[in-house]
Amino acid sequence: MSYGPQNAGLRIMAVLEGAKGLVVLGAGLGLFALAHCNAQSIAEELVKHLHLKPAREFPRIFLHLAANLNNQRLWLLAAGATVYSMMRFVEAYGLWRDWQWVKWFAVVSGGIYIPVEIRGLFHHISWAKFVVLGVNTLVVAYVFFHLVNFQVRLNSEECSPTT
Repeated sequence: MSYGPQNAGLRIMAVLEGAKGLVVLGAGLGLFALAHCNAQSIAEELVKHLHLKPAREFPRIFLHLAANLNNQRLWLLAAGATVYSMMRFVEAYGLWRDWQWVKWFAVVSGGIYIPVEIRGLFHHISWAKFVVLGVNTLVVAYVFFHLVNFQVRLNSEECSPTT
């Protein structure tokens, strides 16, 4: 396990994965806090504070979801956010430590979003969707390159004559 400049990209990805885990954990804790509050009124205040038009598509969906939340759904969403954030923290730590199995996990967990992102582009094209697809594809390709490079080095060490 080396920590030279060749792993700087993995370290950057580890920091990003850790940051994603923190954001989702914060959202999950926020959902726990909402369990005994009126989610509908909080959602309406948030839409008003952000100067969003409630009749538009996304604010309307957000308000509809908030109106249909109950404590059981909030706890389920919060638990899901907690599990997801723990997965991001494990991935971040494993990428930082250059663990091979975590690289495979990163390739699979990042790669499953690519078909969804492509489908989203066919549904409605936007620059943001192109950027997300491009960044995700580059990250998956970069980690996959590290896996293949490790395997090539491993095979060449096994085949080289010992002195």
